[in-house]
Amino acid sequence: MNKQDIYEYLDNKKIWHEITEHKAVYNMKEVAEIEVPYPEQDAKNLFVRDDKKRNYYLITVKGNKRVDLKEFRKRYETRPLSFASEEDLNVILKLIPGAVSPFGLLNDDQKKTVFCIDKDYIGGNQLIGIHPNDNTATVWLKVDDLLNIFRNNNIEIMIVDVG
Repeated sequence: MNKQDIYEYLDNKKIWHEITEHKAVYNMKEVAEIEVPYPEQDAKNLFVRDDKKRNYYLITVKGNKRVDLKEFRKRYETRPLSFASEEDLNVILKLIPGAVSPFGLLNDDQKKTVFCIDKDYIGGNQLIGIHPNDNTATVWLKVDDLLNIFRNNNIEIMIVDVG
């Protein structure tokens, strides 16, 4: 799904969302330079894999959080983790660097990737800001709606604590 497909999907499912169009951003430092309506809800997304390339994880945390992959490995008993290659990102999630987004999981036809969302996003009526598979916009929606989209598409979800 591309950006327009994501917008149409949300509209067709009648899922509340807001869209903020902006210049292309490639990292959280650049995100901090643009004006967004809910900066504290902006997500940082890490696409990682184990050392055997058998298990892939999309780890989503609030933008100001740091993810320690060694600690994540210990806590969730995975094999050693590293960032997935640009090729894996393109083949599995059909995304480019800088546009990594949970919405990319809708492109993972083989369901190879586990969605790991930090517990800081869970509870209440929280919003999350994520790219619509394109780094020139941010879509704001309720976390519960995002998780329901994934459940309805048989995407594995783990609620994690990255500290």
